[in-house]
Amino acid sequence: MVKAVNTRSVDQELVKGPVDKAMEVLEALVRPGGPHRLGEIARRTGLTKPTVHRHLRTMAEYGFAEPAEGGSYRPGPRLLGLAAAALSDSRVLELTRPVLADLRLRTGHVAFYAARHAADAVYLELSEPAREYRMSTRPGHRSPLHACGVGLAMLSAMPDGESAAVIDAPDLEARTHSTLTDPAALRAELARAALCGYAVDDEYDEPDVRSVAAPVLDAESRPVGAIGVAGLSFTLDPGSVEVFGPMVRAAARTVSAGLGARTPVLGVVDPAPGSEESTTDPAPGGDEA
Repeated sequence: MVKAVNTRSVDQELVKGPVDKAMEVLEALVRPGGPHRLGEIARRTGLTKPTVHRHLRTMAEYGFAEPAEGGSYRPGPRLLGLAAAALSDSRVLELTRPVLADLRLRTGHVAFYAARHAADAVYLELSEPAREYRMSTRPGHRSPLHACGVGLAMLSAMPDGESAAVIDAPDLEARTHSTLTDPAALRAELARAALCGYAVDDEYDEPDVRSVAAPVLDAESRPVGAIGVAGLSFTLDPGSVEVFGPMVRAAARTVSAGLGARTPVLGVVDPAPGSEESTTDPAPGGDEA
């Protein structure tokens, strides 16, 4: 009996165009844990082995992939060079890197930045302590927006119609037993995050891992990403969340200000006429902790 390799039939595969297939192969190629064997890429993409082999061969000719030991493949030098060039030319990452390094030093936890792609958060930059919990996610890793701190932070800053398209989607993935998949519960969490300016991932994405994240806004006050810190639940406990939440929020505002955003003021009570009193938060980058 021939063992099935693919999750889709050849007929289903034919529905996709060659560019679609190439993008799926490329995405599987750069996943953590490489180099990846041809059969593994075929299973992950649902494409046939001959199709995957043809795309990998073409990518290798152009330097986007290269053969490795045991019939496996890894990203090629040209792909790595293009990725490095794109990241080095990113204004938001240029602003984010020193902010993440500062957050890492001040909190002792891994700090990271993620951007949105469709219904996922894609991690682009991490700053990790030398001796501390190391995230299983690496640059390029994806998590559903509804199931991670950075994703919830971005959702909390989106217009209602845009966030509804994500949280009202059928069959939201439960990454852990704690993941919020009920739209009403998600809306309540997003309302809380919008009120205080940061979201909390309470073991929604990984068991025993908690994170705190805040949205980064552009000049038109649209969320372009989110900054967060994460740690094991027993070290990043609810008390730590209350301390680190405002720090993460201030860090995100620093980057937002660099992008031209006018971030909203939280918890403001209008002073009496003629009064000089104000309850605004510190300016972006100020000591908020």
